[in-house]
Amino acid sequence: MKKLPYGISNYEELIEDNYYYVDKTPYIEKLENLAEKRIMFLRPRKFGKTLFTSTIENYYDIQKEDKFEELYKDTYIGKHPTKLKNRYHILRFNFSGIDTENVETTMRGFKEKVSISIDGFAKRYHIDFYTNPELTPEGLLRSLIEAFKMQKANEKIYVIIDEYDHFANELLGFSPNKFRELVSKNGRVRKWYEVLKEGTETVIDRIFITGVAPITLDSLTSGFNIGSDITMDEKFNEMLGFTEAELKTLMEHQMISKEKQAEILPIMKENYDGYKFSLYAQEKIYNSNMCLYFLKDYVRLGRIPERLVDMNIASDYSKIGKMLDLCKGENRQEIIEKTVSGEGILAEIVEKFNPAMEFGETELVSMLYYLGYLTISEEKLGKAELIIPNKVMREIYSEYFMNILNKATDMEIENREYNEILQETALEGRIDKIVEVLQKYLKNLSNRDYQRFDEKYVKLIFYCIAMNLKIYTVKSELEVEREYPDIVLIPRDKSKGYQAIMVEFKYLKKSEENKVEEKQKEAKEQIERYLSTEEMRDIEKMNAYTVVAVNDNIKVEKIK
Repeated sequence: MKKLPYGISNYEELIEDNYYYVDKTPYIEKLENLAEKRIMFLRPRKFGKTLFTSTIENYYDIQKEDKFEELYKDTYIGKHPTKLKNRYHILRFNFSGIDTENVETTMRGFKEKVSISIDGFAKRYHIDFYTNPELTPEGLLRSLIEAFKMQKANEKIYVIIDEYDHFANELLGFSPNKFRELVSKNGRVRKWYEVLKEGTETVIDRIFITGVAPITLDSLTSGFNIGSDITMDEKFNEMLGFTEAELKTLMEHQMISKEKQAEILPIMKENYDGYKFSLYAQEKIYNSNMCLYFLKDYVRLGRIPERLVDMNIASDYSKIGKMLDLCKGENRQEIIEKTVSGEGILAEIVEKFNPAMEFGETELVSMLYYLGYLTISEEKLGKAELIIPNKVMREIYSEYFMNILNKATDMEIENREYNEILQETALEGRIDKIVEVLQKYLKNLSNRDYQRFDEKYVKLIFYCIAMNLKIYTVKSELEVEREYPDIVLIPRDKSKGYQAIMVEFKYLKKSEENKVEEKQKEAKEQIERYLSTEEMRDIEKMNAYTVVAVNDNIKVEKIK
């Protein structure tokens, strides 16, 4: 049985050390068949970009021709090699891990990365070249191109740039002004791309660039306006990440039975699936790194892991606040409220960001799409409807929303309170404590003349509190036979006998207080319809409540 390749991003190492490889090599052929030779392809963090660039690197490297059979014999491209196989000298850059404390450290790190890559290229391909530390990054690249032309007549370079925007995204999150300085008309990064473009007129034949967002593209356009962005091309929707068929095949190779697959696949689907990067793509994609993390622990432990998300991955995705803070005013708050409550956002996805970096709602929503915080649900009126892709992302949004709420109310739920809520809901099927905390939030907001109260907002606060109860799967507007309960808490582990909770919300203004009984009756009738459905009858130990909020006061009635 082949090992799971979690954390492995070097293709040669993966094959030689007997790791399982999900075959993405058909896309090498598709890329080569494109009319364009300079390609940009963007995907969120931890989607396998580095491994794919390594796969390309090993395939086209002129020095790996004698290893072609060993490295690619079990792949599509090994059985269908293209005419450009092992034809290039590979010049690879990776711009992750640069210190972005300020522009000076960023440029120092950028130059070090350029210098290391160029020095390694010269040594690997036996080019007589001195990596002069006095030269600028663009000077180093220009000198290498000149040396290659002199010494390698009639041969060509394939440039691969991985994480092209990583340092720029980091800078943008911390300091937009420093970002603008870096990619301005006279910025060193822009000049480096101008030299790269010049190289395509002579020895640089192909370029493949990966990153997360087109955040620097517009700033670099006049310096590098030769790339074709295929990020949203439906033919390449599944180039990175796992399709469900690929994931099932992977599990079969790990000797996971069909019965066990049926048990764990819904968990993986709920937490890691849901990504669609093209408006007209037919298939949704799983985050490959998250799947491999889960399966690694599942195979090792023989059970579903307690922690469903690798902390390293979670830390990458927990930076949502930095990007959301770029959008000022009410837009940010409205986007958070819409997405967490399950509403889609209709938007045109921006393909290049203005260098002035004035972030309105369109720019912000587009950025969230590129970062993987939102994904395409469907096409409507020629635009993309964007939603949160899965539970992992929903938890991150919920955490961010609670941070905003805590600042607005000068309060925070302590661990002791969460423990009390958890014990009460899981063991007793009661919601007294969670309602008590909810009411505190509403009263504090009311004291600050908060004007956003409605049923959706009250439900949203309850939902975000419940999302922190890690033993539950929290469903908002779960569809059951064309009915939509507001919130359902379903225990993740059915074997432990935890209680399930269903809540239906209603909201009244203070002037409508005389309608409480009417609203309670309406909510009760809805609850009874939900409970009569086959799906709800199958959930053991279900407790159901109506919650009617009258401004900042809450009336609770237990139905079951």
